[in-house]
Amino acid sequence: MSTPTVQTDESVEELLVAIIAKLEKKEFDLPPLPQVASRVLALTTDPDADAPQLTSLIQQDPVLTAKIFQTSNSVACGASRKIESLSQAVSWLGLNTVAGTAYALSVQSGVFDVRGYEHEVKGLWLHALASGFYGKAIASQIGENQDTAFLCGLLHDIGKPFVVHTVNQHQSNSSTRIPWSAMLTLFKDSSKEVGRQLALEWEFPDPVKEAIHLYPDHAFHRASSPKNSTVITNLAHHLATHLVAPEAQSADAVRALSVVRALNLKENVREGLFTIQDDIRAQVNTMLT
Repeated sequence: MSTPTVQTDESVEELLVAIIAKLEKKEFDLPPLPQVASRVLALTTDPDADAPQLTSLIQQDPVLTAKIFQTSNSVACGASRKIESLSQAVSWLGLNTVAGTAYALSVQSGVFDVRGYEHEVKGLWLHALASGFYGKAIASQIGENQDTAFLCGLLHDIGKPFVVHTVNQHQSNSSTRIPWSAMLTLFKDSSKEVGRQLALEWEFPDPVKEAIHLYPDHAFHRASSPKNSTVITNLAHHLATHLVAPEAQSADAVRALSVVRALNLKENVREGLFTIQDDIRAQVNTMLT
C-alpha cells in the first residue's frame, strides 16, 4: 500500500469547507462506546451506584481490570499500601476516576479512526489525561469533588479526536491526508460543537457536558452545574498545556489567567500546582496505552 500523500493548500481548503459543512449539519458518524465503558460512565450519574456494582462491572473486562490495578498501585497516586483487590482499587480511585480510566482505555484502543495521525492524537490524550489529573489536584486543594474534576478534565476536549475520526471517515477513499496544521484549523472551527454532540450521544454526566461547552477563558463564568467544575477544568487545561508545551504557555502566563483569580487560590496553593509536574507525568504514563 502506498503512503498517503499530503494535499496541496488548495485541495486542503476544499476539503476543510466540505468537512465543516458536514459538521455544521451534525452529520456525524458516531462510533459506539464499548459496552463496559458505556455502563461504567452511566454509573456516574446514578445516585444509587456503589462500589460493588462498579467492581462487578469492571471484572467483565480483563484489560480494564489490569489497568485499574496499575493505576491504583502507582506511586504517583499516593497509595500508602499495596492495593490487593479490585474492590480496594475502586474504593481508592473513586467512581469517576475509574469511569475515566475505562473511557480513556476504550477510546485509545480503537473507538476513533485516527489512521495517519496516531502520534498527534497520542499528544491529545496526553493533554487530556494531564488535564484530568490537574483537575483532581486543584479540586483537592479547594474542597471540591476530585472525581468529578478528573472526569471533566479528561473529557473536556473530546471533540478533537472525534474531529480526526470525522476527517478520516470523510477521506476514507482518498489516497491523500490533510496535514495536521489543517486539522488544527478544524479544531478551532468545530471541535467544541462536535464534543457537545458526542457528550449528548454518549450521555456524559451534566458537569462534563458543561465543561466541554464552557471551559474557554471567556465562558467559564457562565457555568452552573456545578460552577467550580468548569472553572477548575479551565485552569487544569492551561496547566496541562504548560506541562506538555511550556514554550506555548509559560508559568507566568498561567499565573496571570483570570481563572486563577476566579478560583481565589492562595499563593502557596497556586505555586504548588507547578511543583507536581513529575507526579502528573507519572500518573499520565500509567494511563497511556
